[in-house]
Amino acid sequence: MELSHYPFLKNLKKNRFFLLAGPCVIEDEESPFKIAEKLLTICNTYDISLVFKGSYRKANRSRLDSFMGIGDEKALNVLAGIKREFNVPVVTDIHAVEEAQVASEYGIDILQIPAFLCRQTDLLIAAAKTGKTINIKKGQFLSGASMQFAVDKVRQSGNDSVMLTERGNFFGYQDLVVDYRNIYEMQQCNVPVVMDVTHSLQQPNQISGVTGGRPELISLISKAAIAVGADGIFMETHPNPAEAKSDGANMLRLDLVETLIEQLVRIKEVV
Repeated sequence: MELSHYPFLKNLKKNRFFLLAGPCVIEDEESPFKIAEKLLTICNTYDISLVFKGSYRKANRSRLDSFMGIGDEKALNVLAGIKREFNVPVVTDIHAVEEAQVASEYGIDILQIPAFLCRQTDLLIAAAKTGKTINIKKGQFLSGASMQFAVDKVRQSGNDSVMLTERGNFFGYQDLVVDYRNIYEMQQCNVPVVMDVTHSLQQPNQISGVTGGRPELISLISKAAIAVGADGIFMETHPNPAEAKSDGANMLRLDLVETLIEQLVRIKEVV
């Protein structure tokens, strides 16, 4: 892995992982700044490189009446504002070819390809051509080794700044399971590999049309990921997950983040 390909890792400390964290979606124009401030304080305390995460629009929702966002322009301006105010890189999802250029014009540092879209060739090419770092989430239906082909699409489009994220595999219709071999397999692509510890605990396809989750296992999934060598941790967090407008069932409450980060740092120092 050539670190020069990843500008957001320029301050990565030895024996540390990096953190992609924030709310699932930009819900308003104020609370993301409060979340970013709290996360940055924690990361500065433990010498962790932070990337603030927030989806400017949620395109993949179970029901038509599910919250999708506050409007693309407003949400992208929030992400740009957080980048300016806190001097941290930001990551957001894109879902269509035209979104790649739009998001990059707001200074987004990392364009994230959702798991369901990780094989969409046109989307990967469009993202690659922006010159931004591309984070591809492994499809819930794919093996870690098969993600080499998604990496190749980005690299062959002229962009070497690509990373992969593990987020579990389908286990029946309404559950996911994490195979930690996938972290090793994806690292063979010579890219940073991130463990998405909150989406891996989703319970999709509920008959209510609202995704469930097992947030009480976030600590377990995180510790195991660091122990087997994950380069980064991805988590969604919210001051009150029960009131979150998307993915609240599998988020980590914001006031619990620091304790978990402290524990993960200790594990990383050992391994």
